[in-house]
This record gives sequence, structure tokens and C-alpha cells, in this order.
Amino acid sequence: MSRSTSSKRVTNAAARVRLLVLDVDGVLTDGRLYYGPRGEALKVFHVRDGLGLKLLAAAGIRVAVISGRRSSMTRARCRELGVRHLLQGVDDKLGAYDQLRRKLKLTSADCACVGDDVPDVPLMREVALSFAVADAHPRARSAAHIVTSLPGGRGAVREICDYLLAARGDRAPFAT
Repeated sequence: MSRSTSSKRVTNAAARVRLLVLDVDGVLTDGRLYYGPRGEALKVFHVRDGLGLKLLAAAGIRVAVISGRRSSMTRARCRELGVRHLLQGVDDKLGAYDQLRRKLKLTSADCACVGDDVPDVPLMREVALSFAVADAHPRARSAAHIVTSLPGGRGAVREICDYLLAARGDRAPFAT
């Protein structure tokens, strides 16, 4: 991962995170959309990202997904991972985040997010710690505190989960 701000400030913000907000297309997936004759037919999710999200949940960090698109595949993946906060078809991600944050009684200092493109930038600027995946749009990369070494849908979310857990001093339950 590469950091664009003070390492100590970023690590302190990471240690405080209680909610991680994720985009879907380009973050949890590689951003490609597969269409069949009946519409969207397939999304591909990385298994390591899923385990990372489960490890965050086990450590007490909540996970939310806010997506501009609606997808039954996203709903199924979130259900499988135990992600309780799924907001789809959202045009105003910052507004949706603010409502969720207030509902969960959190401040922006307790929150981090992951984005990959221009619609994610307002939210990325609002939270205490923002991540962009390696292949993010330049505007998202410049808004991020940290840019992953891996691209979206290819393990970037796991990289972020591991970073957040390490900042808290948590070890993965499978670590030796």
C-alpha cells in the first residue's frame, strides 16, 4: 500500500475504525459488467476479500456496502458474508453514509471507506480514512489516504482488512 499522508496519523485513524464502507463495482469486483440477453448475468467476487470482511466482523468492525447499482448478486454475496448494511441504487453515497452513520451512532472519525471512481470521492473526503484500489480513477486515488497495491476485485479489500486489523494489533485467527 502507498500512503499519501502522514503515516502516524493514518495508522491512528486505522486503529480507530469501527465501520468500513465499500463500493461494489471496481472495489469488490474488477469493475467489469457481464450482460446476457436478460440483463446483468454475472459479477465476480474474490474469496480472499470475503474472508477479510469476515475477519473484520469478528474483530467488531462493521461493514457496509453502498452501491450506485442494484444487483441480486451483490445482495447474495453480502448475505453470505453477513454484511447487514447494504444500500443499493444510491445516487448520493455521502447522504446514504450520513444516514447510516447516524443510525449506528458513529462519527466520521470512526469510519473508513473504499472507492474507485468519481462518485466515491465526496464520501472518501468525509471519512477519517479513505482507501482507493490500485486501478482507481486518478480523482479517487488523489482523494485517498491510502492506495492499495492490488486492483479492485483482485484482493484489494483483503489488503485493506489486513491493514485495519494490524493497526488495531489484531492477528488473524489463522495466523501462525
